[in-house]
Amino acid sequence: MPLTKDNSILIVGGGTFGLSTAYHLAQAGYTKITILDKGDSIPSPLSAGNDLNKIVRAEYEDPFYAELALSAIAEWASNPLFAPHYSQVGYLLGNSAAAPEKSKRSLAKSLASIERHPAFAKQITAINSRDDVRAVAPALDGPMDGWTGYFNRLAGYARAADALRSVYVAVKEMPGVDVRLGRTVVSLNHEDGNAGLAVGVNTASGKETYTADLVILTLGASLANLLPSIGQQITAKSWLITHIQLTAEEAVQLEGIPVTYSRDLGFFFEPDRQTGLLKISPSGAGFTNRNNGISVPLEKNDFVPPGEEEAVRNILREHLPRFADRPLVNSKMCWCADTADSEYIIDFVPERKGLVVATGDSGHAFKMFPVMGGWVRDLLEKGQQDVARWRWKEGNDAAAAEVSWRVGSTRDLSEVL
Repeated sequence: MPLTKDNSILIVGGGTFGLSTAYHLAQAGYTKITILDKGDSIPSPLSAGNDLNKIVRAEYEDPFYAELALSAIAEWASNPLFAPHYSQVGYLLGNSAAAPEKSKRSLAKSLASIERHPAFAKQITAINSRDDVRAVAPALDGPMDGWTGYFNRLAGYARAADALRSVYVAVKEMPGVDVRLGRTVVSLNHEDGNAGLAVGVNTASGKETYTADLVILTLGASLANLLPSIGQQITAKSWLITHIQLTAEEAVQLEGIPVTYSRDLGFFFEPDRQTGLLKISPSGAGFTNRNNGISVPLEKNDFVPPGEEEAVRNILREHLPRFADRPLVNSKMCWCADTADSEYIIDFVPERKGLVVATGDSGHAFKMFPVMGGWVRDLLEKGQQDVARWRWKEGNDAAAAEVSWRVGSTRDLSEVL
């Protein structure tokens, strides 16, 4: 039976996918939407979107995603709900002199996806020397010898946690939306066993059961805890996010620097204008946390794996050496739901009627926050996934994948902690 705007919809997870989905459904006139989230606030402390900032750019090895990112950038720049949280400072992307060939190939493919696109006319400047870096980012005073890449003006970053809070406040006030916090969902209910109609969920308290005509799971890296049949399609992986504290004077000196990403080393942002915190994240293939063959996020994420602090200091030595010995603060591991092909999974769950997943962020979803909920709405209204790459895939081993745009090898936390 086709979905109507009077059908009840239960969204499990109030993070990036969940909030965007609720926003787009409510805008389209759906009147019975309930969001459940385990956190006592949004963004939840464990949400991947609970972050100072995220890169917003359209460079992709695949032009399909470049077009989607351009539509998202347009929303970030113009929609009054999102625009206050977006800064178009540009994107300085390149490789250090010691970068492996894999990193160089990935950058070349990313540049090819935008350099001939009309939206980027006069927006891209090649970086072939240290003087080229000084011309676009004079505040970067590190050696950067042999650093090559390009500067893209049509890019920047979103203040991620602030954007999530803003959409959360807006969604709560939209007619027909009910948000329930502090609800940990532990199991699904079905009308006739696991293969029947999904009719709701049970919470950890054992006292609450929520029912709906349609259940949408937007749990990100922790999805396998609730839906083991997602199998090997997604693997929870984490990366270090850390910060250094700058003085007010130091922060002013770096104000407006582009998002800078040495693909083989890592990336950083201009200092936060309220706190003076400068966020840094080292490159790598990520860390897993395997339990009975499935990687799931750790509840405690405020730690720095061995070797990662030195990786952060290498980033600073290359670009901002005066801060290379600054203490690291507010460090945490950010968990993502990785897929083997870096494609999202937005589809009905086979043989489980009334159950939908929107997951597989693969480290490149937050920039799509303003538009991704529209993709979920399209799926519900069409009743099937027309975008083949976003369909449910059986036997797709995300754990074994060597993602083309990442350097290094995935390590399990049991190997390093």
